[in-house]
Amino acid sequence: MKTRFILINTSHAGNVGAAARAMKTMGFDDLVLVAPRWANVLRREETIQRASGATDVLKQCRIVDTLDEALGGITHLCATAMTPRDFGPPTVTPRAHFDALLKKELVTQSGQGLEAEKASNSGIAFLFGSERFGMTNDDVYRCHACLSIPSNPQFGSLNLAAALQVIAYDWRVALGGYPVSQATAVPTLADAAQVAGLLAHLEQALVAIDFLDPQAPKKLMPRLNQLFNRAEVTQEEIHILRGMAKAMLKVAGGSVAGAASQAVSPHGNTASPKVLPEPI
Repeated sequence: MKTRFILINTSHAGNVGAAARAMKTMGFDDLVLVAPRWANVLRREETIQRASGATDVLKQCRIVDTLDEALGGITHLCATAMTPRDFGPPTVTPRAHFDALLKKELVTQSGQGLEAEKASNSGIAFLFGSERFGMTNDDVYRCHACLSIPSNPQFGSLNLAAALQVIAYDWRVALGGYPVSQATAVPTLADAAQVAGLLAHLEQALVAIDFLDPQAPKKLMPRLNQLFNRAEVTQEEIHILRGMAKAMLKVAGGSVAGAASQAVSPHGNTASPKVLPEPI
């Protein structure tokens, strides 16, 4: 479905630029302004600054005098209004409405003949009213649905561009969304042999610092093995942990050697220091 965003009687130039930016981030570029406050709104400095690079959306934006002129090619209208009305289209959340709409569209497109042709030419428009007084009743009555963004009941007021961003995001997600680009490299998990080497190294270090009694090890090392399996440690983390084990062995070896140098045998000879196994 073609997608259009229509701003009616917009009073703040910055909101036009911010709306263009919000649209571009979600992959939309069809923006129409209906009777904005400023005739030169697309060229105003505040508009361009708030667009933050979405100048291509501004360049193809159309300015029209009436809502009728903005609706060419549109078959489904969505109002965005907070004020309760005793008459008008049903009030729905964006995601629920989009899911139902696209399911209906899919069924229609799977048909034959005229109905399928109509579906292929369908378009949706999201209407946003003035920052000062919102949408008029007459404009709301023309719509198929009134979208309500779930928000704090005590403070549901959203800036125009912020509301447009939420609607644009939900609509893009309904259409399939965009893949997330990795900001960091995918970590390389350690294999079983690397984990086994780490465990052997740690066992030496834990014996050296008298944390593990090799004569009564119980289930310490198997439990550590299970811990590392659950953690899915990476190769980099293996290097870090083996570096810690190496430092533990070094400190433990130095402590034993220092204590041994102070111990004198009954024959007046210095006792031999404890010999530790070499780190793996």
